[in-house]
Amino acid sequence: MHAEERHQVILRRVREQGSMRVTDFAAELGVSPVTVRKDVEVLAEQGLLVRVHGGAMLPKDWTEGATPAAEAVERRTQALGLIVPSSAYYYPEVIKGAREAAEARGIRLLLGVSAYDPETEKVQAEQLIAEGVAGLLLAPSETRGAVGRQWYEDLDVPVVLVERRPEQGDAAAEHVGTDHAYGARLAVRHLLDGGRRRVALLLRTGTPTAPWIQEGYLAGMRAAGLDAPEDTAFIDLSNYDVGEPAYEQALEEFVRGVRDRAIDAALVHTDNDAMLLLQRLRAASLSVPGDVALVSYDDEVAELADLPLSAVAPSKHEVGATAVELLLLRLAEPGRPRRRIAILPELRVRASSEA
Repeated sequence: MHAEERHQVILRRVREQGSMRVTDFAAELGVSPVTVRKDVEVLAEQGLLVRVHGGAMLPKDWTEGATPAAEAVERRTQALGLIVPSSAYYYPEVIKGAREAAEARGIRLLLGVSAYDPETEKVQAEQLIAEGVAGLLLAPSETRGAVGRQWYEDLDVPVVLVERRPEQGDAAAEHVGTDHAYGARLAVRHLLDGGRRRVALLLRTGTPTAPWIQEGYLAGMRAAGLDAPEDTAFIDLSNYDVGEPAYEQALEEFVRGVRDRAIDAALVHTDNDAMLLLQRLRAASLSVPGDVALVSYDDEVAELADLPLSAVAPSKHEVGATAVELLLLRLAEPGRPRRRIAILPELRVRASSEA
């Protein structure tokens, strides 16, 4: 069982029983108590649990209340659901922003983690609605290319999409998300302003944000009157695992482009891939930013690289908080005009692209 699956089971257990013992839960799942304690630490840092000696429990203000009947009424009016694909990468700050915005209004936030599985998202949405949430914040795994009415439009509660841009035909869906195309254009402009002209893009095309990053990259190059470098311009990292032959071939293709002076800069999605690329370049006796300047996308761990990486940083906390505010507006005024909110990311310049 993956960490995110354990997190989901832990949260469900604690919500059902109010608390849990680490040793009992570890024995039930067949994992070590150390593993479960680490899971509890992660969830506690997000404010979703409180660590106690030997276990975990719900935060105090989540459990204080009255009779079961009164609690059911309270949960219907003072609880929201949030379903995200990951609690380990990118989304922790989104979760934190949403939780803090909800707590500031005395509202509980119940979390589901889908691990990028559409069927899991549907099941979790049904579970959260059954538990009494008044509305859902949802980051679905699939939105690009979707046609017609979507499954979440038929739910019994209002839905706000988070970090997902619905298709144009999906007229009813409200959303809050990062303007990833703007972020990519920002990175390209920074690299061009630094004197680079042969800017490549390494992209995780299997991710929902990839089309917008590619769109922004191409728009940035066109705005400067430049064409992307032929052949080496776009390197598809797809959903390849590190060490997989196709992944290693993609990185080698990039290194070859730098060595042949066909590439002198790159926008790399994601941080983890940019850090691995940095190692490959050094192993090939190529310098950063001397031979090639790098900007990563996400800024989850970019600053922690031994050569700190410049990065496009989505305002994840603001996305989570704004999504809560938008959903509460919908609940308070069901008939008001619908909104779609794009939040601009920022570029954090570090050693990997300094002139």
